[in-house]
Amino acid sequence: MDINIAEHGGVKVVAVAGEVDLSTSPQVRDALLGCILGGTSVVVDLSLVAYIDSSGVASLVEAFQNAKTRGLGFALANVGETPLRVLKLARLDQVFVIHDAVDDAVGALG
Repeated sequence: MDINIAEHGGVKVVAVAGEVDLSTSPQVRDALLGCILGGTSVVVDLSLVAYIDSSGVASLVEAFQNAKTRGLGFALANVGETPLRVLKLARLDQVFVIHDAVDDAVGALG
């Protein structure tokens, strides 16, 4: 699993690659919360995530709740078929703002 953080238009884009599971979700959580606690809105690019389990979803939910509490934006982008299926099963596709492209998400939050 790999995490890259870049800034686009005042928004942090956290690109996650690989599998987000019990062993890797703490890294995702730390990266997301680090950006949010730093006071920036976040777009999570999931284009290279092949698999996400409940611990990964919990990391996304925690980051979303922290961003909302602080009045910051939080969105997902490029969510692949398998991760989207997991989000839909949990009905989180109706909670998260999901964009087809990172640029769209940045534009909406920036």
